[in-house]
Amino acid sequence: MGEDGVVSFWPAPHTDHPVHATVTLPGSKSITNRALILAALADRPSTITGALRSRDTNLMISALRAMGTEITGDADTLAVTPAATLRGAEVDCGLAGTVMRFLPSVAALARGDVAFSGDDQARLRPLHTILDALRRLGVDIDGDALPFVVHGAGALRGGEVTIDASGSSQFVSGLLLSAARFERGVTVRHEGEPLPSMPHIEMTVQMLRQADVRVEAPTDPRKEQVWTVAPGTVHAVDWEVEPDLSNATPFLAAAAVTGGEMVIPHWPQLTTQPGDVIREILVRMGAEVRRFDGKLTVHGPDRLAGIDIDLHDVGELAPTVAALAALADSPSRLRGIAHLRGHETDRLAALSTEINRLGGKVTETEDGLDIVPAPLHGGPWHSYADHRMATAGAILGLRVPGVRIEDIGTTAKTLPDFVALWEAMLHDSGAAGAPR
Repeated sequence: MGEDGVVSFWPAPHTDHPVHATVTLPGSKSITNRALILAALADRPSTITGALRSRDTNLMISALRAMGTEITGDADTLAVTPAATLRGAEVDCGLAGTVMRFLPSVAALARGDVAFSGDDQARLRPLHTILDALRRLGVDIDGDALPFVVHGAGALRGGEVTIDASGSSQFVSGLLLSAARFERGVTVRHEGEPLPSMPHIEMTVQMLRQADVRVEAPTDPRKEQVWTVAPGTVHAVDWEVEPDLSNATPFLAAAAVTGGEMVIPHWPQLTTQPGDVIREILVRMGAEVRRFDGKLTVHGPDRLAGIDIDLHDVGELAPTVAALAALADSPSRLRGIAHLRGHETDRLAALSTEINRLGGKVTETEDGLDIVPAPLHGGPWHSYADHRMATAGAILGLRVPGVRIEDIGTTAKTLPDFVALWEAMLHDSGAAGAPR
């Protein structure tokens, strides 16, 4: 949306040539926002190096500052000094799930009211699971969705709580991240459909353990899904943030759909980021993938194969995979992602609507999408204020002339320089074509 209220459309660059480029990406949003919370609750000051600076992370920084945490640094190195006592504040969540679901537990430790608000579309995002859980742990809260108010008492009893977190793994992480500061810690038991995005919970557990917090996690989450955080000190850690691997996926997809080559430096050897699974997905779709000397290199195939895959644990990759599938030479089935109906938008409905608008053949199923390749044509691609919808449209635009993406600026949620990186990728590879 432009400043004059008129909807703006970005002409997605199209190319008839293979993409050959190296793209260096900023830090992980998921790691950055977890590190910010742990640093704000720690026993002494610490630094965060390689932090992502995007709308979601800036909203987290602003919220923690409003509650009394001192955070300095304008670039990707941040110095964090915990507040002696967290205070009441007003928190703008924007459309950031990590802010609206992680910070209510922090707000319960503040002295005073913390009022949460957000974008209009954020009012539709489910929050009652985390808010009801905190009520059962002793927190006074007004409201069940944005806007809501947490009446912080300066401390929280904690204890045991059973929740159905099948809508988002963030409900579990939101309780675990602050739990060492609860008087009795917390035991979180999930009951319901299998938890989505388990790698994100594993990320939370790993980072808590790095801060010397005692965490008991299930050895086999398929049998029992119970997490216990013991009360104690959150020790300060000088965090080093990995590149955001989910943000890398559109660039890797660019090589895959054009038969080109993409190199992403600083790809970690071991990681809890769900984005790492893109390596397996691309191989199964016919690409060649190699990690060597800290660099991930993807060579695209002559013809992209369809895929039948359960994306339950890595649902954030679904928009990229759907775009790849729409350009493949055989049908695909994406399964296990019913929970995407509660993301920034209903991603299943959005993906089927937008791909079909361009001539595709996508059918929404109970838990995913069936995608049959069909000749695509140009036209408008609506982003629904969803950064991953916008990047999915950009992938299609590489192969389909005339794709125009609504509100490409929504990519600033996690990757503020997306347009510049995308256009530079094409320019540097000699594959740049005039957007049309």
